[in-house]
Amino acid sequence: MTCEIELSRITNDPRMQCLDPDLLRAFVIIADTRSFTRAAERLLRTQPAISLQMKRLEEAVGRSLLKRNPRLVRLTPAGEVLLDYARRILALNDDLLARVKEPDLVGTVRLGTPEDFATMHLSGVLSRFSQAYPGVALEVTCDLTLNLIERYRQGSFDLALIMREPSLANGGTRVWREPLVWVTATNMPLSKENVLPLVVAPAPCVYRRRAIGVLDKAGIAWRIAYTCSSLAGSLAAVRAGLGTTVLPRGMVPGDLQMIDSETLPDLKEAEFALLVGQPLSPPAERLQSQITRALEIGGFDQN
Repeated sequence: MTCEIELSRITNDPRMQCLDPDLLRAFVIIADTRSFTRAAERLLRTQPAISLQMKRLEEAVGRSLLKRNPRLVRLTPAGEVLLDYARRILALNDDLLARVKEPDLVGTVRLGTPEDFATMHLSGVLSRFSQAYPGVALEVTCDLTLNLIERYRQGSFDLALIMREPSLANGGTRVWREPLVWVTATNMPLSKENVLPLVVAPAPCVYRRRAIGVLDKAGIAWRIAYTCSSLAGSLAAVRAGLGTTVLPRGMVPGDLQMIDSETLPDLKEAEFALLVGQPLSPPAERLQSQITRALEIGGFDQN
């Protein structure tokens, strides 16, 4: 009887409770997408199932985590605290499984990616992959999306992350969506009456094509003021006041400003997809899995 009483005390002690990683993963995706519907799509579950998971998580922590309205889901103060811990818990969980299951994996993985995506998002996941699989060599190539697609078709890559037009989803698996925004120097004046100077990558470039297309449709005059294939070079030109560029919202540096849609036309969303070669080697399969999981939990920026 004494043992049963002690066991009951232990199992009922809040300090001994564990949070289900599946609940945390769903919570993080909801926080990143601000939508139960998008989270359900990404997790291949129904919206009621996702709602039930969040109810269970809130019951487990004893706090309200999300504020819901018809348009957007927002985090409560408790939700903001949990989000940081949830990302770290999931990253450690995934790293542990990778290390324990296949510590002796060897080989080479060839990855193609746009430079901006690699610079802003991929460093964390590639670092964790290298630590989990020290015997795997990574060959990462940064290039424009259309060039990456061509080289992928030629067999140059095992995996390729590309940006594509949502209306032209011709191949690959969608892994990320993010609004595109106009970006300029903080002290650069803008006027619809003036010719808009653009800082862009050389053709073919999806951002360049999107920018020119929406400006032409809106009847706004533009000119190519600066062309550079390097993200660092383009950002330097924008900082110098040479023109305006286009970036995914999450990739905008803190010292530059985004232009509201009342000044320049809406650029809509960028859609990123992962192209997967066949057949994949075991190392490439593991990297594919880690990239996909990192996107799902918003963990690209976690070093």
